Amino acid sequence: MNVRGRSYRYVGPADLKAAIRPGRGSRRIVSPADFAHWAAGQAAVELLEPFTFVVGMDGVLRLAPRRSEHVTCANGEPVLSAGEISFIREADRWVVDEVSNQSTGYCPDVVSWPAVAHALDAIGIGRPLHFTHPVVFRRCPGCQESTIVREDDFVCVFCGSDLPKAWNIDADSRC
Repeated sequence: MNVRGRSYRYVGPADLKAAIRPGRGSRRIVSPADFAHWAAGQAAVELLEPFTFVVGMDGVLRLAPRRSEHVTCANGEPVLSAGEISFIREADRWVVDEVSNQSTGYCPDVVSWPAVAHALDAIGIGRPLHFTHPVVFRRCPGCQESTIVREDDFVCVFCGSDLPKAWNIDADSRC
């Protein structure tokens, strides 16, 4: 599956990436049957909370328990998007209830939504038209900290510098 878009490298703490055990961090969901099997294996209480997700460079959705690190879910690899997602049953099918790009390890831009939409469409999951809870990440040009922009206030919470309007977390990520 070829999905175009910006890729996001892991920009979080190095010790989290160093602790990855390949193949143990997530479940690849490549078909409706994969999702049904995965969902059937989840405890009812687990399905009440969001899950950690990434969309890998192959365009495939990967899911892990909520408290999992995104970098573990992605096996340390770059992603097309990352965040949290929850599902509900609606008229005998699964649909996305809520989805965000909340991942402080990858800090994906809100423009990563098409990769998520494509991955969900590929497995037949109903979805919203965009992130239900978009998160705006920026790197402060003054103190170099990554921060979340809240209420369109593009000011660094760490040093008070103005933040750029365009995504700038990782200059080495590819568009």
